[in-house]
Amino acid sequence: MLLHISSNLGHITVLPRKGLRENFKARIASSRFSYRALFYSLLFFTFLLRFVFVLKAVDSIDGENKCSNIGCLGRKLRPKILERNNSSTVPEEIYATLDQPLDKYGIEGKSDIPQTLEEFMTEMNKGGYDAKTFAIKLREMVRFMQQRTRTSKIQEHLYHQVVSNSIPKQLHCLELRLANEHTNNAAARLRLPSSELFPALVDNSYFHFVLASDNVIAASVVAKSLVRNSLHPWKVVLHIITDRKTYHSMHAWFSLHSLSPAVIEVKALHHFDWFTKRKVSAIEAKEKDQIKRSQFRRGSSVIVANMNDKPNTVITAQLRTRGPKYSSVMNHIRIHLPELFPSLDKIVFLDDDIVVQTDLSPLWDIDMNGKVNGAVETCKGGDKFAMSKRLKSYLNFSNPLISKYFDPNECHWAYGMNIFDLKAWRKTNISHTYHYWVEQNIEANMSLWQLGTLPPGLIAFHGNVHKIDPFWHMLGLGYQKNTRVDDAKNAGVVHFNGRAKPWLDIGFPQLRPLWSKYVDFSDKFIKSCHIRAS
Repeated sequence: MLLHISSNLGHITVLPRKGLRENFKARIASSRFSYRALFYSLLFFTFLLRFVFVLKAVDSIDGENKCSNIGCLGRKLRPKILERNNSSTVPEEIYATLDQPLDKYGIEGKSDIPQTLEEFMTEMNKGGYDAKTFAIKLREMVRFMQQRTRTSKIQEHLYHQVVSNSIPKQLHCLELRLANEHTNNAAARLRLPSSELFPALVDNSYFHFVLASDNVIAASVVAKSLVRNSLHPWKVVLHIITDRKTYHSMHAWFSLHSLSPAVIEVKALHHFDWFTKRKVSAIEAKEKDQIKRSQFRRGSSVIVANMNDKPNTVITAQLRTRGPKYSSVMNHIRIHLPELFPSLDKIVFLDDDIVVQTDLSPLWDIDMNGKVNGAVETCKGGDKFAMSKRLKSYLNFSNPLISKYFDPNECHWAYGMNIFDLKAWRKTNISHTYHYWVEQNIEANMSLWQLGTLPPGLIAFHGNVHKIDPFWHMLGLGYQKNTRVDDAKNAGVVHFNGRAKPWLDIGFPQLRPLWSKYVDFSDKFIKSCHIRAS
């Protein structure tokens, strides 16, 4: 079939191909030239050209073959209009690239990775990148930023651990000055307590408190806050246990800073007959613990190299093996309180990072129902961070030795302010159980729990804990800054457990005044060592 159009566009003739003379004529009515028609025609073609340009650009991004003529685009026009959302491969290609294994596009040794979003956008705006290249560049930048962020978190955690385990030069200065004072000043060597008060040390009609510490200024705050807030200070007896190194400084401080009418006793461990005349399990545990933990001491570079580890968890585990707190016999000695104080029936044990804000004599009126340990539970309360601890928070329940005997969802209780019924304790095997499980942990390559004395304490006192009101012990002031100051002010005892101790620069400024209010910054020893409120 042939198509013939006359020169004046007046006729269109259709001729059959096989030579037949029959023809079909169609007459087209002539019409006058219309400017309006021309205008609409130009408008239509302008729109069409823009549409073609967009399709052309999309084709180049999709990585399809370029079309060299209008016919090629025409063949694509229909699917582009009707199935544009389904035919585009840009998102799929980007997703596929981003889903590649992490080691597929390594960033080791690459120097052209954008290090900021601005650099990335500038490079992309230069053009010349298809979807896959875009995804690779994006992936490299994100992974680079992840590594840099992870390294920064590790360094921050490392510095916090180092600071929390160190002795600030101001506190070191204070101990040295007090030790010198003990040597040169007879008043700093006065007997504590005086001879006439000795009977009070074994009199169960008094309120007996025990504080184990090698930090002079921390112990002074605990003692002052305890006595100042007591309604019956003349009935308060505070037994301070320290080590040989700190004894003279501790003794000098409390000799020169009387808390009368309260009775203060300062003794070093070597002053206890029970401690010196027999092989103490606490010492054995400490020695074995130190030997075993020395096998796990690795540098921070090893931690950084292991990309599968969580920085906070790993760095804490590694640095705790080096922390003096976890290798100190002072940390284990609390499990031997019945032997250290054989004449006492009941005591309240205090950590040196607590502040007493109320009278604690009502603790002696609590009926323990035959239990040994009166403590605050830490699985309930408004503070979801500090009061959400259960046994699974500290014990490794993937180990059958733990999962066999304990419930992971059982509520955990807090060390730091505990009522101990020593009469009931002596009827149990709690101390033996404690050291048995310490041995089990050593044999299990330190894998049964996190480091510290709390996990074996949770096991040893299992079934022997009496729950007391949370008012008596508020936790978390040393490891989270979200503690509400008003809540802390209304607690009977606040505990700065965690790294951010109030005597360190990393302590939380809004919470430090609760502690520093019991420090006399005008004292000559405090002032000479430049210890300040903030």
